[in-house]
Amino acid sequence: MPRFAIPLGVFVLMVVLFGAGLRLDPKIVPSPLVEKPAPVFRLTRVKLPDQMLDNQVFTDQVSLFNVWASWCVSCRAEHPLLVGLAPRISIYGLNYKDKREDAVRWLDSYGDPYVASAWDGDGRVGIDWGVYGVPETFVIDRSGVIRYKHIGPLTEQVIEQKILPLIKTLQETQT
Repeated sequence: MPRFAIPLGVFVLMVVLFGAGLRLDPKIVPSPLVEKPAPVFRLTRVKLPDQMLDNQVFTDQVSLFNVWASWCVSCRAEHPLLVGLAPRISIYGLNYKDKREDAVRWLDSYGDPYVASAWDGDGRVGIDWGVYGVPETFVIDRSGVIRYKHIGPLTEQVIEQKILPLIKTLQETQT
């Protein structure tokens, strides 16, 4: 076998893998948590620090779990959509790596779409949820199982084409 065959083979393999990678959508990051129970957590609430919020809120209802922060520019962009969505679905929040007083001020200024929002000041619960950054939104079924994860800010298109149809299906099939 010629001496250049191995380097040539490695080069061809790298070109093929690089070409395949260019076809992938970087916004689609598979989550190992989809189709698995929501991670267990117990944190104080953002606005009511003497009260706790835990993963038991996801049982017996289809809900959204939105990871957000007051310092997040993209969170501000998606926030009016969450406020508009709140009458249609229970939304719970995870305030990620934020100062509690900044989070309270932000909710008071822009509206509070959350049934309740947990404060994850050190980001440990976010790590358990596989959070890459904020915002991220999860659809959780009545059994507390994660059915969908959206990375980045929600848009009207994502809500209308993915979130709401999935919520409707889950509500109809899990009665």
